[in-house]
Amino acid sequence: MQAIRNMFGGAGGERVPMKINPKHFILKTDVTTVPSGHASFVAATGCFWGSEKMFWRVPGVRATSVGYIAGKIEHPTYEEICGGRTGHAECVRVIYDPKIVSFADLLAMHWTSHDPTQGDGQGNDRGTQYRSGLYCSTDEQLKMARDSREAYQGALRAAGKNREITTEIKGPGDTFYFAEDYHQQYLAKPGSRKYCSAEPTGVPMPTAWLKANGGKFGPGFWAKYGPKPGCTIGVPDAQVSLDAALEAK
Repeated sequence: MQAIRNMFGGAGGERVPMKINPKHFILKTDVTTVPSGHASFVAATGCFWGSEKMFWRVPGVRATSVGYIAGKIEHPTYEEICGGRTGHAECVRVIYDPKIVSFADLLAMHWTSHDPTQGDGQGNDRGTQYRSGLYCSTDEQLKMARDSREAYQGALRAAGKNREITTEIKGPGDTFYFAEDYHQQYLAKPGSRKYCSAEPTGVPMPTAWLKANGGKFGPGFWAKYGPKPGCTIGVPDAQVSLDAALEAK
C-alpha cells in the first residue's frame, strides 16, 4: 500500500496537512492510500462537491477525496484558495482499479460532467480556483488526457459548440492537498447544501475514442448514468454496480 499523505500535522503555526476522516463516507474505503494494482489522478471541474459525487458513483472507483492542486503554497486552506491568490484549483483525486474501469472512462466523466470551455470558472463560480484541469500521475495518463481533449473538442465542434477547451492538463509533479474534512463527500452528508455550479454540455465522449482507448462502459452506461445538462448531483449517492453498468442499454 502506497501512503499518500500523513493526516496528522504538528503544532506551532507551521503549515501542516489537513486532519480528515480517512474513511470514505459512502464507499467506506481508505482515501489516503493507493493500493497495489490501483491508479490515481486528479480532476478539476469547478466546485469540487459535485465533481466528487459523479466520480465516486463510477464502478471501479475505490475512493475519492476533494482538495487543492497546482498552486504556490503547501497545505492551503479553503479561505486561502477562495481569494484566488494561491493559484490552486479545487479538485477531486480519484483512486481506481484499472481492471474494472479504464482511465478512458474516467476521462469521459471529466469532460462530460462540466463545460470545459469556460476558462477560469464554471457556471456561477468564477475565479482561477474553479478552472478546469487534469493532473496526471503518469506519462501514459498525460498522453491519453491530451488525446482525449482533442477528441472531445471535435465532438463539441460537431455539436455546433465552437468555443475552445481551456482545460489545464499537466503531468506528474503537482502535489494534491486534502481539503477540510467537512468538504469530503459533502453532498452525501446530512444537512449539506445541495449546490453544484457545473454546466455539462450534453455532448457525449465519442464512442469510437472510448473503444480505441480501452473504455469498459458503453453508450448505454453514459446515457443512463452519465451527467445530464443542468444538474450533476440529482442522482443517488450509491455507487453504480458493475453489473448495472455493463447491462445498461
